[in-house]
Amino acid sequence: ALERGEFLLHYQPIIAMAGGEIVGAEALVRWRRESGQMVSPMDFISIAEESGLIVPIGAWVLKAAAARAREWNVDGRRQLSVAVNLSARQFRDPNLVEMVRQALAEPGLAPRLLHIEITESTVMHNAEEAIAALLALREIGVRISVDDFGTGYSSLSYLKRLPVNHLKVDRSFVKDIPGDSDNVAITRAVIELAHSLELEVVAEGVETDAQRKFLLDQGCDYAQGYLFSQPIEAEAFAALLAAPGKAVAQAKPRRRQPSPKR
Repeated sequence: ALERGEFLLHYQPIIAMAGGEIVGAEALVRWRRESGQMVSPMDFISIAEESGLIVPIGAWVLKAAAARAREWNVDGRRQLSVAVNLSARQFRDPNLVEMVRQALAEPGLAPRLLHIEITESTVMHNAEEAIAALLALREIGVRISVDDFGTGYSSLSYLKRLPVNHLKVDRSFVKDIPGDSDNVAITRAVIELAHSLELEVVAEGVETDAQRKFLLDQGCDYAQGYLFSQPIEAEAFAALLAAPGKAVAQAKPRRRQPSPKR
């Protein structure tokens, strides 16, 4: 698939809760065979990880996503970011920092517009090494998110040391709010914890207006999910950007002071 250029990226919009505008997208790798048949990521990501091919695939994803983000921002008026997931194997690769540098340099994308997403379990597998790797990435100027937050075993003593910008609330907590009191409590606590650490919050898997309203009321910063858009190809995403009247969050959010550090 790498040799034949069969991989492509789909983009799921990330929405600012306060105003409803699109502020970026998460890049998700897809595989379309020459025949046109789509291969599910569930069928190839784990094999790529086990074989080590996730490293060259991940390098391609970084370059393609950065190049596309540069196109979105070519007129200088937009500041749309692109988020790319790093697998555990990529994160441990000794050439990771250089890989990210090259991905940014080729299209000339501003580092702050590339968001690197690392799962909570990957970060906590070896927290000291993770902190060093994340610091090296932050020196480049990229922004960093802890993905699937709340599903692992985070130590708060490490969390406060991690050089990250965002926490992403896992969809497993979002899907049953506001009806499930446990998920309501967890989601509220994650948002409050993140804000107390001067981090921004992204909620994943938002599918209903009730979920959107709850998250907005709790001061969640950003959201993504099928309520706004499923992952779509680059051309469809560009059309979404060009379409007028895409505001989706009209209610007043709970106000909080902006972070002076991030």
